[in-house]
Amino acid sequence: MKLVIAVIQGKDAETLLEALADAGIRATQINSAGGFLGESNVTMMMGVEDHEVARVRSIIRDNCHPRTRFVNPLMPIAEVPQMPVTSQVEVLVGGATMFVVPILRYERLVSA
Repeated sequence: MKLVIAVIQGKDAETLLEALADAGIRATQINSAGGFLGESNVTMMMGVEDHEVARVRSIIRDNCHPRTRFVNPLMPIAEVPQMPVTSQVEVLVGGATMFVVPILRYERLVSA
């Protein structure tokens, strides 16, 4: 068994959750924030059998899309009137970052 941890953009969360549910895969969603642009991210955790990892990867790839953003290449340190105005730089963000971790023990606790 494996624990799949996927960090995705918040904009892709609902679509991905629906696709996972349609495939019969349970997922836990944790809202998070990215460090680079400070945008909304979502971390999803799924416990799946080893043979299902490729299918989960495919579902994530099909539903989490990269996007371009324009950012200022210089971090704003202070308001300095003499600093030249720099043009923005286009960067690619999004898609997904996926971690696959082996699980030694899995229990699903259900109240009777």
